[in-house]
Amino acid sequence: MAPRSALAADAPPPVVGDEVAGDVAPAADEQAVEEPATGATPQAFPLVVTGYVDVGFAKAQGDGTSYPAGFMPTPANAPVDYYVDTFAPAVNSRGDVASTLPPVGSTINGFQPRSAGIGGKPSFLLNTANVDLRYTASDLGVMVFTRVQLVPRLYGPSVGAGEMPGDGTRLVLEQAFGKITPFKSAELAISVGKFDSVFGIEYLDNQANFRIGVTPSLIARYTSGQSVGVKAFYRVQIIPAASAISLNIAATNSGPMVEALQGSSRSLSGVPVASMRLGYELNLERVSLKLGGSASYGPRNDQIEGSAQKQTLYGFDARLVVPTLTIAGEYVHVDQSEADSTKQTGIGTFQPFVTEFYAHGFYLQAAEELPLQIAPFRITVYGRYDRRVAEFEGFSDITVDRITGGINVGIGESLVVKGEVLVNREIAGAPTVDNNVVTSSVVWTW
Repeated sequence: MAPRSALAADAPPPVVGDEVAGDVAPAADEQAVEEPATGATPQAFPLVVTGYVDVGFAKAQGDGTSYPAGFMPTPANAPVDYYVDTFAPAVNSRGDVASTLPPVGSTINGFQPRSAGIGGKPSFLLNTANVDLRYTASDLGVMVFTRVQLVPRLYGPSVGAGEMPGDGTRLVLEQAFGKITPFKSAELAISVGKFDSVFGIEYLDNQANFRIGVTPSLIARYTSGQSVGVKAFYRVQIIPAASAISLNIAATNSGPMVEALQGSSRSLSGVPVASMRLGYELNLERVSLKLGGSASYGPRNDQIEGSAQKQTLYGFDARLVVPTLTIAGEYVHVDQSEADSTKQTGIGTFQPFVTEFYAHGFYLQAAEELPLQIAPFRITVYGRYDRRVAEFEGFSDITVDRITGGINVGIGESLVVKGEVLVNREIAGAPTVDNNVVTSSVVWTW
């Protein structure tokens, strides 16, 4: 069988929120395949409460950032976050980094992730305490889902003073939506509220209890965010060919970007962002192949005035699942037009200096569940290669890559222990810095 902690869309029979893995023709009460991951327990009662706790231990090199000691760009007032990949030293499934503390006296312009605030010191981390509530009125074809997460963070003057605003403890309403499936004879679902991205596939394992590894890819910042709006999912099965074709479309405030780059709770432009993914799946007895193409177009939701500043994204994804091996890959291209007003991200407001932005990148990941008969243990080894190229108009191109390797040990159905090493490399354009990370995660699911 495929690794149980692999991509959520490929997990075995337990319902994974709005999706279920398995045969081409799922039972009528099962959910459709490419929908967002929202839980892990089959629905036996109208109201189901589940959750997980993610506890980690991490150590990053240097001061926990991608800034070399004493780094100061030329000209001196240029934003330092235009010259490095601030997202590189990630420590958990949320993509939080060890630190975002910029060099003393420098300027930043909002291209920053959230921070765990540990700097370069080894530390235990309570990454996430998550509670999911799902109510289903099966006779009406209605489901209501909320995901609430407590993200404990506390930074002190020795390691984190000057971290980005909002990096303290937060209570996050990550998802809150209602979904209706109007026809029993068709796999059509319409959702309204705050939900996962429909772009690509990495959003399917946003949550620590679904993710095979600890950290997201270098391109996850563009594709795996949540936003407020409306979406529709439709899937048609071609049973004689053991195949299916699906379409996921959405109109949202901020598109697929993560919340640290573009806030999602309100539209700053008044015009929604349109996103979609067209997917094909082949489900044979021992082999599953899934292919997809995604696109997103609309205004940048980090500009307080106007809707003329557009952003365009497109990407491709593929997954191959054989009995014990899962291989997944994804490519994304990002093009954002120049802006002329104040920039507002999910972690702060920044004064005008917002240029055109271009980026493209990919990852390729393989996970193998070892054929060891040592129940209740399941041991999966995995590796991932990421590469990202980015450019702010008028500044140097930055090329970085990352080599990730780790081990995932499942113990029964409710406990997963993971250990991971991230080797971050500056290939071109960015200053070389020691910013590798050793991290781990223990996920308790209930």
